[in-house]
Amino acid sequence: MTDAQRSLSEDIGRREKRYLIQMGIRTICLILAVVVPVPWPYRLLFIAGAIFLPYIAVIGANERGSDVPPPTFQSPAANQNEIPHHRREIGS
Repeated sequence: MTDAQRSLSEDIGRREKRYLIQMGIRTICLILAVVVPVPWPYRLLFIAGAIFLPYIAVIGANERGSDVPPPTFQSPAANQNEIPHHRREIGS
């Protein structure tokens, strides 16, 4: 056990696995809503799962893990000769 953060590839793999599981559940809901002769309340539950699970799956797939830090902006070092923002035009 270390305090090291999960690598980006592990985090992506975990999110892909969750997404595929959720989309598999959605496919099962869609099949059950169409094929299985069940009363309407159950059929509506299956239809709701088929409609809303893709949204939930995409939100979960795009969410980074809590132990993965967000990308940070690296500002240029102070000793670099960067052109000031007000002087970026050519010919001035």
